[in-house]
Amino acid sequence: MLYSYLSMASKPGLLTDWPWKPLGSFKYIILVPLIAEHIYSFMVKDNKDIDVSKLALFPSMLWRMLHNQLWISLSRYRIAKGSNKIVDKGIEFDQVDRERDWDDHIMFSAILFYWGNKCVPGGSRVPYWRLDGVIITMLLHAGPVEFLYYWLHRALHHHYLYSRYHSHHHSSIVTEPITSVIHPFAEHIAYFLLFSIPVFTMVLTGTVSVIALAAYVTYLDFMNNMGHCNFELIPNWLFTLLPPLKYIIYTPSFHSLHHVQFRTNYSLFMPFYDYIYGTMDKSSDSLYEKSLRRKEESPYVVHLTHLTTPESIYHLRLGFASFASKPYTPSTWHMWLLWPVTLCSMMLTWIYCSTFVVESNRFHNIILQTWAIPKYNIQYRSKSQKQSINNLIEEAILEAEEKGARVLSLGLMNQGEELNMYGGVYMQKHPQLKVKLVDGSSLAVAVVLNSIPKGTTQVVLRGKLPKVACALAFALCQKRIQVSVLREDEYEKLDKLLGTKSEGKLVLSKSYTCKTWLVGDGLSEVEQRKASKGTLFIPFSQFPPKKLRTDCFYHTTPAMQIPLAFENVDSCENWLPRRVMSIWRIAGLVHALEGWEEHECGYTTSNIEKVWEATLKHGFQPLKVPTHLKS
Repeated sequence: MLYSYLSMASKPGLLTDWPWKPLGSFKYIILVPLIAEHIYSFMVKDNKDIDVSKLALFPSMLWRMLHNQLWISLSRYRIAKGSNKIVDKGIEFDQVDRERDWDDHIMFSAILFYWGNKCVPGGSRVPYWRLDGVIITMLLHAGPVEFLYYWLHRALHHHYLYSRYHSHHHSSIVTEPITSVIHPFAEHIAYFLLFSIPVFTMVLTGTVSVIALAAYVTYLDFMNNMGHCNFELIPNWLFTLLPPLKYIIYTPSFHSLHHVQFRTNYSLFMPFYDYIYGTMDKSSDSLYEKSLRRKEESPYVVHLTHLTTPESIYHLRLGFASFASKPYTPSTWHMWLLWPVTLCSMMLTWIYCSTFVVESNRFHNIILQTWAIPKYNIQYRSKSQKQSINNLIEEAILEAEEKGARVLSLGLMNQGEELNMYGGVYMQKHPQLKVKLVDGSSLAVAVVLNSIPKGTTQVVLRGKLPKVACALAFALCQKRIQVSVLREDEYEKLDKLLGTKSEGKLVLSKSYTCKTWLVGDGLSEVEQRKASKGTLFIPFSQFPPKKLRTDCFYHTTPAMQIPLAFENVDSCENWLPRRVMSIWRIAGLVHALEGWEEHECGYTTSNIEKVWEATLKHGFQPLKVPTHLKS
């Protein structure tokens, strides 16, 4: 039934696309004349002549965007934790792409309200508050609006209209708050006319007010977002105290059933009409109770990460969904416009100063959660922040232990010997830890080794020399591949560490002719410029080098393609492509899948071949090494 119903989505109807779709990300340019006229009238008129209702139009537009974004972040946070979750299934990139233009309906409403204020008699110079207008709005919404919406919604589920319009909305079986407004343009016209009934009535009767308009629009947004948030939040005591409320307030689980079953629970916000016309799903009450009882999920594997730059918070799954669904890029001009918000987020992370869940994935029966520590790259370079960072990491380890996690992947936390001895300090401090600490160094070495083109006899090793770099140098020497080091201090460190194990393959060189470079943090721009044309740069560090050369090849930081069985993947991990995961995240998962009992942190590494074979066995695939220059 489900799949046959979805297959109807094949005949786009008239007015399916928004008028400004061809403009893409430049669609907001159509608001420029309206905003310019708005600012001009505000500047040239006296305070007594200013129309407050007109003045509030664009601030209310920004408020609606903020309101919707808060719901998106809250929903994604709650779903990641798993408490009160309704539909136990993740979303994928195709849904994020389909729902990326959720702000279209806000633009549409703003334009219509602008012209309503300008052209409709009684639509301008409205007072701040009128109680009679609020009462009229409440009565008209509960009566005509809810009634007409119910029958409109049922009509949209008729095969003819569903296949041309409403199927777009129902493409999302698992809903997010913003799924509520993902409809074709023609549907939004119908909804606007429907929700305009209270508004036009207030205007025609002279009872309209700024607060009544703002409150009604906020109510519509709030209820829409709540109904699609995929976690239950209406407490049971509310219906126990006031039983009639079940007929006039819907719950997220009530509407979630509509997206799963399609032929039930058609009501807007008040289930009253589903009860009257016999379309209420019989499992509504049981699903509601089940969702309320659902506890927070216990992760089997925890991946610990941290923020990189102040604006990287937008790239988290809890941030901007469309932004997070693409590889992270350095600050662009539009990010600078968000600096007030960025500054507020920095203050919040400083005040909160505690690890938080950002993502939850499932691979077979294993739950992998990603936790973020509210610290930035620049703080990891500060000696004054060392103790604070280590305390946060230690608290996260102990919390993972308490939650019953099997493995904790240190990820970006493992940033050097000077911070925490590659995680070894936590093993020393807590020798009885049941959760296994994994820094991923063995898999990092394996991935880099398997990224080196076959037949290579010489590589340049350049950058800071952490545990991974030293293990790489040893493995390469054992494979009889010459390791050229450009700086004397780095050569001396490796020579002292490897000794005779280098087998004469470690050399100090001033030549830049080698075409394969293994690079880490500390690679200078000058050194990049000196590399030969066609050089392949393969990072072994967690952060990629700047791509300064258009005539050279740049591989990704150590990462692999994840199997199709990996669920709830709808965001990119930092700068990596879609459905590509860093080995620091994969390593912990493989460790858990294999049931290995040892830690892999401190100065120890696991058997590289064993880790590599286990990773391939579970379906993770190496990435293709770039061999063609982009034109």
